[in-house]
Amino acid sequence: MAQYNGIFVEYFEGRRPNMTSIDLKQQKIISARDIEAAGISGAAEIIVDSRATLEDAARDMLAKYAIAVRFAGAGEAQKLHDPSTPTADSPRIAEYFYSREALDIKNEICSVGRKLWLRGFVDGNGGNISYRIGEDEVICTPTLFSKFDMNPDDLCLIDLSGNQLAGRRRPTSEVQLHLEVYKNAPQAKAVVHCHAPYATACAICGRVPPTSISSEFDVFIGSVALARYETPGTPEFAATVRPYVANHNAILLANHGVMCWADTPTHAEWYVENLETFCQTFMIARQFGAPYSRISPEKAEALKAARKKYGLPDCNGDDSLAPVLS
Repeated sequence: MAQYNGIFVEYFEGRRPNMTSIDLKQQKIISARDIEAAGISGAAEIIVDSRATLEDAARDMLAKYAIAVRFAGAGEAQKLHDPSTPTADSPRIAEYFYSREALDIKNEICSVGRKLWLRGFVDGNGGNISYRIGEDEVICTPTLFSKFDMNPDDLCLIDLSGNQLAGRRRPTSEVQLHLEVYKNAPQAKAVVHCHAPYATACAICGRVPPTSISSEFDVFIGSVALARYETPGTPEFAATVRPYVANHNAILLANHGVMCWADTPTHAEWYVENLETFCQTFMIARQFGAPYSRISPEKAEALKAARKKYGLPDCNGDDSLAPVLS
């Protein structure tokens, strides 16, 4: 698929898709009402003339009903895009960014962004999310954009060198942090970075939460690494996680926030919630002034086995000197 004027456009290469199509080639202007009617009828795509104009409200309806657009004669059609932003010129790149799989991933990223915002884990335009959809291709959130307001058309496609391949907005300024994860933890498919308050409080104090306290925490998070502070958005900042990502799926970023990786954006967001909830719960428990109980070493080994079953890293690494919250 390719992008024309920010719309999903399909490459056909002589084959028809297995989907319901609505033929609108005779119309010069495609309105929101046209798209709404197509959506109500159950259409998965519309076919339009390459010279047709899509109203802004029509593009909103396309996102609402998850309808793709195929331009008649798309191979020869004039590309209607902002020349200052990259477009998916090749079928290979288009497949990674405009396929049905890519649309599903984009919708999931937007859903995760809204959950983070609703939980108070991202403030203003803070936080970022990404997913590695190809060997060298990553879908990521845009810069200077609230995670509550995102829709699939706002996301970007970059390569592992940080070059933008497609998307009408610019990628997050902290994208190099995500790329360091993908380069050094091949099993990672998705990354979430945010500013969850209790976990970030630990990062500000330079302390990591203890293990062998909560079974859920030990299974899904385990030992948390602490990365040193560097200015966000710089190569030095991204490099701070390099020693830890292969052995830890959760890292505190000193004086900044948290980062978790997983196999899907949703699971990465779950791990952020696991980390944040435990940090909050542990701080509440310390207010009782009573000693807290610990899980025995034998039982803790069983939790490590469960962690391995989920394909999570063993949490062994060179972060053993990180001070533990007590």
